[in-house]
Amino acid sequence: MKAAPARAQKLLSERGIASRRHAEELIAAGRVTSRGRRIAIGQKVAPDAPLEVDGTRAATAVAHRYVLLNKPVGIVSTARDERGRRTVVSLVGARERLYPVGRLDADSEGLLLLTNDGAWAERVLHPRFGHEREYEVDVEPEPTAQQLAALRRGVQLEEGVGTLYELRLVAPGRLRLVLRTGWKRQVRRMCAAVGLRVARLRRVRMGPLSLGALPLGKWRELTKQEVRVLLNGAWPGRAKPGPAARRTKR
Repeated sequence: MKAAPARAQKLLSERGIASRRHAEELIAAGRVTSRGRRIAIGQKVAPDAPLEVDGTRAATAVAHRYVLLNKPVGIVSTARDERGRRTVVSLVGARERLYPVGRLDADSEGLLLLTNDGAWAERVLHPRFGHEREYEVDVEPEPTAQQLAALRRGVQLEEGVGTLYELRLVAPGRLRLVLRTGWKRQVRRMCAAVGLRVARLRRVRMGPLSLGALPLGKWRELTKQEVRVLLNGAWPGRAKPGPAARRTKR
C-alpha cells in the first residue's frame, strides 16, 4: 500500500533538516523546492518526494545525532548567521546538518542541545512534557526580600505571567531558578521587571541532563538512555514543586 502524502515541513523535520517550526519558516521564505517547484506552506507531497533547501537536496534518510554543548558567551544559537558570527553548530563541527533545540541568547552560556532529529526536538521543546530548565543567574544589585517575593509570585510579560518552578538565593547576588517555559529572554525580562539586572546567565540543567564537569565550549553525545528519557518527558527522581511553584499557584 502506497504511503499517504505528508506535509513538507513534517518531512523536512523527519529528514533532519530542521525542526518543524523552522521548516515552516524555510518554506514561508520560499527556500524549499521539489523538482524545481517552490513548496507552499501546508502543501503535501509524497513521503519519498525530493526536497531541496536553497537548492541542496535533502536526504530521504539520515542517521540521527543528539549532542549536549556547553555554550560560551558570544556564540549564537543558530545553524548559520547572516552577520557572520560564530554559531553553536560550528563549535560542534558536525558533517550532519545539526541545529539547536531551542536557544540561548548570545550573551548567555551553558547547556544547549543540538540534533538533526526534528520530531525529537519538537517533543523535547513542547510545554506539555514539562522539561525543566535550571539557570544560575548573577544579578545586580543584591536582590531584596521584596524583589525575590515578586519573582516568586510571577511577573507579567507579553506572553502571559512568567512563573518560577523554584527560586533560591545561593550566594550574594546569585540565584538558582527553574522554569518550565522557554520564552525569549524570559529570565532577563523577569529580573528587569523587579529592578534587577542580569550580569551573567548560565543554563545548568534541562530535564534530567546537567552540564556536570563538561568544560565551556566542549560537547558530548547523549546516551541512548538520555535520548529516550527526554523523549518520554519523565525521569526517575524528578523533583517535586519547590517553594516558588507553590507560592505562585495560590
